[in-house]
Amino acid sequence: MTISERILEVKQFLKQTPIFRDVADEQLAALANIGILQSYKKGETLFWEGDEGTGFFIVKSGRIKVFKVASAGKEQILHIFGADEHFAEVPAFDGGHFPASAAALENSEVVFIPRAAFLMVLQQHPILAIAMLGTFARHLRRLAHLVDTLSFKEVPERLANYLLNLSDRNNKADVIELDLPKGQLAALLGTIPETLSRAFYKLSQEGAIEVDGTTVRLCDRDRLSQRGQNK
Repeated sequence: MTISERILEVKQFLKQTPIFRDVADEQLAALANIGILQSYKKGETLFWEGDEGTGFFIVKSGRIKVFKVASAGKEQILHIFGADEHFAEVPAFDGGHFPASAAALENSEVVFIPRAAFLMVLQQHPILAIAMLGTFARHLRRLAHLVDTLSFKEVPERLANYLLNLSDRNNKADVIELDLPKGQLAALLGTIPETLSRAFYKLSQEGAIEVDGTTVRLCDRDRLSQRGQNK
């Protein structure tokens, strides 16, 4: 692929992302000129917590988890980012270190936007900063929701919400496939696999779901909704 072909590919991709969809071609071209396509294999780390924040990332394909690891080794997934989503913007602005780690859940491709070059583009195209402010607001709301969930909801309630959200992402299907291995799902829900298994069992005993391996049938949405709203 020639340099001009790479720039065009990055520009066309950026144009379809929610954050840059309404940005003018001139500004998209400036971003595409500094964007770097990077590929990661399943399980490969993009960066570790504490590494220098050299830029931010936009997912082109695959899924990336952003997570923290406690001193005892327990992992807490903060969020999973899929295609067209972006992350690690804060250190790109403040020059600090990455506040969490990131790794590929599956083979993935991202566009990396280097911090120094991005700040120069912002000086020339300040309208891009407004688009980035919306990003910060969405991430702040997401983190506030995570704190609320981990602080006030028990694991069965967290699992009920997860299953309903997964169903919504699949056109409200009553039969869904778990999109994460149970170990990773436990880390996303702030628990351990053994406790997650008990939560699946509890919801099954209540008649809210039926589980067959990684396939889950939602038998009683009302009960799941009530579960998810409990505090």
